[in-house]
Amino acid sequence: MKLLRYGPAGSELPGMLDANGTLRALSPIVSDIDATVLSPEGLRFLRALDASKLPEVAGTPRLGSPLAAVREIVAIGLNYRDHAIEANLPIPTEPVVFSKSTSSISGPDDDIVLPAGSQKTDWEVELGIVIGSTTSRVDEQAAWASIAGYVMVNDVSERDWQLNRNGQWGKGKSFDTFTPVGPWFVSADEIAQPGRLELELKVNGEQRQSGNTEDLIFPVNTVVSYVSQFMTLKPGDLIITGTPAGVGLGMKPPQFLKVGDTIAQTITGLGAQTHRVVNGA
Repeated sequence: MKLLRYGPAGSELPGMLDANGTLRALSPIVSDIDATVLSPEGLRFLRALDASKLPEVAGTPRLGSPLAAVREIVAIGLNYRDHAIEANLPIPTEPVVFSKSTSSISGPDDDIVLPAGSQKTDWEVELGIVIGSTTSRVDEQAAWASIAGYVMVNDVSERDWQLNRNGQWGKGKSFDTFTPVGPWFVSADEIAQPGRLELELKVNGEQRQSGNTEDLIFPVNTVVSYVSQFMTLKPGDLIITGTPAGVGLGMKPPQFLKVGDTIAQTITGLGAQTHRVVNGA
C-alpha cells in the first residue's frame, strides 16, 4: 500500500495509489496520513478499502511529505562502512544517534533552499523507517512489529554548521527544506526485504551515491530496538538510517551543492525524488 499527500504546501490532502498507480483521494475517509492512520488498526482499515472506488485525483498535483505532523526525526549517522571510511571516522560500535528538526521536512520534489552564505551544503540519500506502534525497550525481533513502513529521505546537511559551529550534528541538518520525504509511504508488507534495497543519487545527472541497505552496519530492526531503549517511539515517528558513500564531503576535493544544481534519487520500491537547489534569503 502506497500512501501520499498532495496539494499546496501546508494544505496537503491524503491520498493513495491504486493497483494501477492512479492517485486516489482519501479525504472522504481519513483527515490526513497521521499517527492514527499509520497504526496497525489504521493500516488494516485502509487495506480493506477498494481503492478503485475512491475518487480519482485529476492532473499531476504537487506532492508533499507523505507523513503529516511528524513528532520526532531520529537520525542514525555513519551507518554504512564505506561512508564512515570516506569521512575518515571510526566504524561505529553502536549506532550514532542525532535529531533533526521536524520543521526541515519538505516534499519529494520541492526546492532545496541553501542557507544564506552556505558553501558546504551536501546530499545524503537514506531509507526512512516509519513507526506504527508505541515502542519502548523492545528486542530486535519484536522491533519488526513496530514498523508501519518505509519512505525515502534526503538528509541534506550543511557541513560547516554540522561540524564547525560548536554543536551537535542536528544544527547543520535542520534548516528548512533539509528533510525531503517521499514521494510516498510504503507499508511494511510491500517491502519484503528492507535489508536489500538499492539507493542511488545523482547531481546534475552524474552518479554520486550508489549503495544497498545490505551494507548497513546496524540493520533496520536493530536500529528500532536500539532507539527504543532510551526513548519511547510513537506512531508516525521517523527514523532515518544513514547514507552510503558518495557524499560531497568525501570527494577529493570536496564538492558541495550550488544554486541551479539538480538532485535526483531513488530507492528500490520507494519511488524517486528530484530537487532544484535555490538560493536562500
